[in-house]
Amino acid sequence: MRSPVLPTRRPPGGTARGRRREGGSLARQLLALQALVLLVVVAALGWVAVDRARAAVEDRAGNQSRSIAETIADSPLVREAVVGTDPTAVLQPYVEQVRADTDTSFITVMALDRTRFTHPDPDQIGQPFVGTIAPALAGRAFTETYTGTLGPSVRTVAPIFATGSSTQVVALVSVGITVAAIGDDVAAALPGVLGVAAAVLGVGALGSWLISRRLRRQTHGLGAAPLARMLEYYDAVLHAVREGLLLLDGDRTVQLVNDEARRLLDLHGDVTGKRVDELGLSPELVATLSQQRLAVDEVHVTGSRVLVVNQAPATPAGGSVGAVVTLRDHTDLQALTGELDSVRAFAESLRAQAHEAANRLHTTVSLVELGRSADAVEFATAELALAQQLTDRVVGAVEEPVLAALLLGKAATAHERGVTLEVDPSSSVGSTGIPGGDLVTIVGNLLDNAIDAALAGDPPREVQLALWEADGRLELRVEDTGPGVPDPDAVFRRGWSTKADGPRGNGRGLGLALVAQAVKRNGGTVSVRPGPGAEFRVSLPLRSPAGATR
Repeated sequence: MRSPVLPTRRPPGGTARGRRREGGSLARQLLALQALVLLVVVAALGWVAVDRARAAVEDRAGNQSRSIAETIADSPLVREAVVGTDPTAVLQPYVEQVRADTDTSFITVMALDRTRFTHPDPDQIGQPFVGTIAPALAGRAFTETYTGTLGPSVRTVAPIFATGSSTQVVALVSVGITVAAIGDDVAAALPGVLGVAAAVLGVGALGSWLISRRLRRQTHGLGAAPLARMLEYYDAVLHAVREGLLLLDGDRTVQLVNDEARRLLDLHGDVTGKRVDELGLSPELVATLSQQRLAVDEVHVTGSRVLVVNQAPATPAGGSVGAVVTLRDHTDLQALTGELDSVRAFAESLRAQAHEAANRLHTTVSLVELGRSADAVEFATAELALAQQLTDRVVGAVEEPVLAALLLGKAATAHERGVTLEVDPSSSVGSTGIPGGDLVTIVGNLLDNAIDAALAGDPPREVQLALWEADGRLELRVEDTGPGVPDPDAVFRRGWSTKADGPRGNGRGLGLALVAQAVKRNGGTVSVRPGPGAEFRVSLPLRSPAGATR
C-alpha cells in the first residue's frame, strides 16, 4: 500500500477558465462584495455627516440670531429710539452696522403692530413684518424657520421692554439668517466631509484588496462553488471510506477524525483538539503517532482490535505541518491467520508424525529382514504405546476438539524440535464455551513462545502444560525450562520479543500481545513469573456449564 499524503497544492476544482466560468475566484467575489458594501457604507456615512453638518449650522444660526436679538433688545439706544419721534433715523444705521459686523441676513426692529422701523431693503421700511410675533408680544423671545421677504430663514423674534421695565413690551426686534446663507456654510464644510469620506473609502479599499490577495493565496484561486463542492466531496469521502483517517498537526493534536477511525480506536465524544496521548490509546500506538515518522503497514494491538497503521508526514508547500494516519481493521484477518497457522501447525505435525512413522516402519522392517522378529514386535509395540499414551492423555483430559487437536500438533512439533511437551496428568477440561479461535490464539502462542524459550535454555528442554476448571473458570499454566523473561511488564506489548533482531512491527513480537488481547476480550486475566523458567498463567471465565471432571 502506498503511503498516504495530503492533497497537493493544486486541489481539484477545474482549470482557471472553468473557475472563471463559475463566477471567478472567491477572493475576487469577496473583493467586489466588500467594495460594494464599503461604497454604500461610506455614502451613507457621508449623507449622515452632511445632514449633521446642516443641522449643526442651523443650530448655530439659531443661537447666533437669538443672541444678537436679545443683545439689541437690551440696548438702551434701541429702547429709547423705539419710543422716539423718528425711530428709523436712529435705528437704521445702527442695526445695519450690527448686521454687517455679525454677518447676519437681516435685522428688523418693528412696532407692536408689525410696522418695520429697519430693514436691509429700505423699500421695506414702513411695511408690515411677515412672521410670527405672538410669543414676543407676550414677553418671550423665540426662534423659528419662516419664509419672509428675503426667503426662508432661521429667525429669532425678541421683545423690547420699556426703559426700567421688565414686563412692558414697547417694540420687537427680529434677527435672521437665510437658508441660502446656511447652505453656503454647509457647502464650505462639505469638502472636509468629502475628504474624510474619500480617505475612509481609500483605506477600506486598500484593506479589502490586501484581504482579497491573502484569501486568493489561501484558497488557491478557487471560487465559492468549487470550494463548496470540494467540501461536500471530502465530507462524503470521510464518512464513506472504510479506512480510519486521522489528521494530526505539528503539536500532535487531532485536527480531523472520521467515523471509521472513531470506531477502530473506540473514541467517544469530540476528540478534535485533543493530543494523541489524551485519547486512551495503547502506549505503542501513541509513540508511533507522536513521532510522526513514516510508517508502512505497521501492526498494532489495541484492547479489542488488531490494526494496520500507515502514517506519513504532511508536508504541503514543503513544510511539515503534522501527519496523515490511516487505519485498517486487521482483527478478522489476524483471526484467520491464526487459524491458518493452526492448520499449518497441524499439517506440520502430521508431516513430523509421518516422518517418525516412516522411520519406525523402516526400523521394524529392517529387524524383520534381519530375522529378529521378536525385537521388531517389541520395538513397534513400545513406540505405539508411547504415542497412544500421549494421545489418550490429551483426548481424555480435554473435551474441546480444537484445543485437543492443537495440543497433539504442538506435541509433535515440539518433539521434532527436541523439546518435550508434557501435559499435566491432572489436567481436565470439559466444554468451555470459549470461542475456539481465542483458545487457539491463547494456548498456541503461549506454547510456541515456551518451545522457543526452552530451545534457548540448557537440556533437558521441557514445556509443561496444565489445564483445569475451578470456580467456574478455566485455569491454564504454561511453564518452560528456558532462561526466563527479562521484562515482565513489557512482555505483552506489541513488538516485545526475545528472538534475534529482525524487522518488527509487521508480526514480530505480536504473539503475546494477541494473547493479552484475547484474554481481555473474554474477560480473563494473564500473569507471568519471570523465571528462570518462565511461567504464564491464564484465567478465563467459562461460558457454559463445565463438563464432568475426571
